[in-house]
Amino acid sequence: MTTAAAETARPPRKLSYLASADWQMGLTAVCALTGLGGAAIGRWGAEPLWRIPLYVASYLSGGWGPTRDLLANIFRGQLDINLLMIAAAAGSAALGHWGEGAVLLFLFSLSGTLERYTMERTARSIESLIELRPDTALVVRDGREVRLPVESIGVGERVRTLPGERFAVDGTIEEGETAADESTLTGESAPVTKRPGDRVFAGTVNVHGAPLVRVEKTPDETTISKIVKMVQEAGRAKSTAERFVDRWQRSYVIAVFAGAGVAALLPLLLQHAGWNEAWYRGLVLLVAASPCAVVIASPAAMLSAITHAAHHGVLFKGSIHLERLGEVSALALDKTGTVTEGKPRLTDIRVVEGTLVEEELLRLAASIEARSEHHTARAVRQEAERRGLTPPPVAEFESHSGEGVHGHTPDYWVGVGREPLFARHGVALSPKLLAATAALRGEGRTALLVVVRRQGNSPNGPSLPAALTGPDGTLPGHEVAAGVLGVADVVRPRARAAIEACRTLGVKHIAMLTGDHASVASAIGKEIGVDEVRAGLLPDQKVTAIRELKTVWPTLAMVGDGVNDAPALATASVGIAMGGAGTDVALETADVVLMRDDLKGIPFSLWLARRARRVVTQSLTFAFCMIGLLVITTLLGILPLWLAVVGHEGSTLLVIANGVRLLGEPHPEFDLA
Repeated sequence: MTTAAAETARPPRKLSYLASADWQMGLTAVCALTGLGGAAIGRWGAEPLWRIPLYVASYLSGGWGPTRDLLANIFRGQLDINLLMIAAAAGSAALGHWGEGAVLLFLFSLSGTLERYTMERTARSIESLIELRPDTALVVRDGREVRLPVESIGVGERVRTLPGERFAVDGTIEEGETAADESTLTGESAPVTKRPGDRVFAGTVNVHGAPLVRVEKTPDETTISKIVKMVQEAGRAKSTAERFVDRWQRSYVIAVFAGAGVAALLPLLLQHAGWNEAWYRGLVLLVAASPCAVVIASPAAMLSAITHAAHHGVLFKGSIHLERLGEVSALALDKTGTVTEGKPRLTDIRVVEGTLVEEELLRLAASIEARSEHHTARAVRQEAERRGLTPPPVAEFESHSGEGVHGHTPDYWVGVGREPLFARHGVALSPKLLAATAALRGEGRTALLVVVRRQGNSPNGPSLPAALTGPDGTLPGHEVAAGVLGVADVVRPRARAAIEACRTLGVKHIAMLTGDHASVASAIGKEIGVDEVRAGLLPDQKVTAIRELKTVWPTLAMVGDGVNDAPALATASVGIAMGGAGTDVALETADVVLMRDDLKGIPFSLWLARRARRVVTQSLTFAFCMIGLLVITTLLGILPLWLAVVGHEGSTLLVIANGVRLLGEPHPEFDLA
């Protein structure tokens, strides 16, 4: 039973009809009817020859599923608990207890059938994600709109999506505006406004408008396809408890057979029982000690929890990560894009030295930042675009992770970043410039130092434009100008409440790791209420910080944006990436992916992981206690076979029900307003 259940629990896979729950239910019904017929003939005193064919039919129909699974495992060189059940039923028939053997096979078959139904239900809930993507789309070809199968649409083509339809592709809007219901990916019910340049995803709903979308991914590479694949693989990945059960299952089966032999032989040797009674007790022990409930406890709960999470925009890459997250006692949070919205804006432009005007400093800084993908670089570029400034071309661009960027315009060397960038290039920063930088950081801004120099080290460079020099000329030597740009990133409104919710769930220590300056990081850390702030960290220093934190808090989760935090995510006990919708790097690097940019996903994930862990513990405790009770009463000689069957199968069904209820269990509404 359990082997078949484990196979069924690996969603979504098309099962042949002979392995389906419907077929198994039909066989279970035949087992029950023929078994009852055999019992009725014996009770009414009819011709006993009719009993045997009916019981044989009951045995064949009830034992079909367990025997099929047993033979499949034997061919793979494995033993499982199906052998215990089949041996017990065969032994019952050999001792003349046909009716009790039929009851055993009926309940065993019924338990397996209900198990298949629950696992197939889980598989169908995942398969429903696949069905979200339309089979056809309205493609613009040769100036005409033609409805074609999605599989025939290539990358770069344009697709029109009508109001109320689901987007059939992942792509970028070229024309038109709309709102998209992305709840199937992110769990967020509120529609998201989409304008030209914004991304849309297959399976989400076009609420209104008829936007034209340029296709960016093939059907197999869409975000919804990756989600389905991840959940499938998560269902196949085993937790620690499942791997432990796999390791001892073979030994356990052999031990139970040995114990049953001893339980049968000992009364014979001591002359406390006859042959039939002694072997009957051994058969009862085979049933009583069978660990079906133990084997299914973890898969039922973990798979249900993973599926539940997927429908709420949280992807676990395996049961092991769900299990580990349930044990987490500390969190490390990246700042930019995680604690903050990752959409900083330029708030200050301060020319500290030289006579260049603010807009010229911004124009030169934007020319260098044009090639950087950092959040602050986007803020500089956006402000330059808003002011209508045209940055000059840049050559010899170079980026230093965690420090800044520099490059050459036709006339100048321009550096934008933190102090280490300029120390690397031998550029001395004046006390006046450092004081202005410190003042901005004290106001909670991220400060970007900007230094403009003539090309080369000679002061005899090209003449400066009038807009740059002003009436007082240039700085002494080859320095032209120096200033500082202030960038402010907005703290997510739910950040502090999310952190408090995590504490309520048992997280004892929360640290914020950032490459930003200490004064800025400290101000944000105080605002959101973290226990520790580590600032000025390069990517490799974040990894070191994670390792240091793990020496105190061995089960540590790291939350980042999944792009530049990949090494730290990999080093933590559990890596959690925020904003995975459309972010391929996040889907690749993290153990857990929060599909939307919402800190609510962190306490939700913690709650679900802890809940799943608690359910597994409950189920395993109950299963082991039931086995202990059945074994003790068997050894005392007071447990008949039929009652052992009822206790064994009843405990299995209760364990399955306890795990599967995680599929639809309502989660607490964390107060993150």
